[in-house]
Amino acid sequence: MSLHILLTVNSAWNILNFRRPIVVALLAQGYRVTVLAPPDDAVPKLQELGIKVIPLIMDTKGLNPIRDTAFMLRLYRHFRAERPDVILSWTIKNNIFGAFAARMARVPFVPNVSGLGTAFLSGGTLQRVAEFLYRRAFSQLDTVFFQNNEDATLFTKRKLVYENQVYGLPGSGIDLSRFTLTPLPEGPPSFLMIARLLRDKGVLEYVNAARDIRARYPDASFRLLGAAGVQNRSAISALEVAEWQAEGIIDYLGTTEDVRPHIAQAQCVVLPSYREGAPRTLIEGAAIGRPAIATNVPGCRDVVEDEHTGLLCAPRNAAALAAQCARFISMSHAERVAMGQAARSRMEAVYDDAIVVRAYMEVIKRQFSL
Repeated sequence: MSLHILLTVNSAWNILNFRRPIVVALLAQGYRVTVLAPPDDAVPKLQELGIKVIPLIMDTKGLNPIRDTAFMLRLYRHFRAERPDVILSWTIKNNIFGAFAARMARVPFVPNVSGLGTAFLSGGTLQRVAEFLYRRAFSQLDTVFFQNNEDATLFTKRKLVYENQVYGLPGSGIDLSRFTLTPLPEGPPSFLMIARLLRDKGVLEYVNAARDIRARYPDASFRLLGAAGVQNRSAISALEVAEWQAEGIIDYLGTTEDVRPHIAQAQCVVLPSYREGAPRTLIEGAAIGRPAIATNVPGCRDVVEDEHTGLLCAPRNAAALAAQCARFISMSHAERVAMGQAARSRMEAVYDDAIVVRAYMEVIKRQFSL
């Protein structure tokens, strides 16, 4: 009988867009795959792959003792009903409360810490509560995946995990046959930020830098791609975005199922985030051959090699971001092309999704000595 692998995350879209290589590899091994996640437009496409999708009711905002306890019990009931052989998890709440629920259900559980999120960025009581939960949830796990070394070091220093539990990954990997090197456009400077519209992602800094740069370089364009008004305590509303558009600072592109055409049309990918795990948008941009401007914070500086594949700047600092945008504008087309090609080469050497798939297969097989 084939193994049954259950994947849980805070949106079905996350599985389809970020974890697809893992899913495809599991199916190729003959494993039965179930996704437990809040439903969205990705569900039919997951089902077409041969995956069972179970709708998961969850509140993705903040920590609430009553709602989160109910969520943990809901996960437990799903785990007991489905009886998977291994559970793979991503995103904060699924990781923490899934670990507790899997322990009660006596099922091996493998979380992936793909970023620390608002809880760690806010500091204070919320961070202490999050650390307490992580410490208790992960204490008995065999493997905890991390997407950058600094997050892993932070967790071990604060004794949230033990060193022998840590397994590093190059983000979620990237399908280099799908994200192919494309020529860098010439013409007026064009910048693109792809992210959920959250303050923690540095959207306000991006807008303020765009305001500064467009006053000096009116032909420069600043595009913004991502969902507004999402469920998050640092979310930016659609009304704010509309005001930026009306002011003529930002070209808002909404959302898309395929970011590749938008990246191909840009000369530079920008991410002024306050902290990341392994930022997907920078990885995708680099794979297509785009230089990046990003903040000098964990995650971003793992992907972007300053002065080689892109430019780094201080976080939470619109003036510093604007300075790097102006510097990029001053570069020749040949310099930008060379930086983009170096970014692509780095993706080929370090971020190929085959590395991530191999790591997951090793962990699953170790659970059963296959």
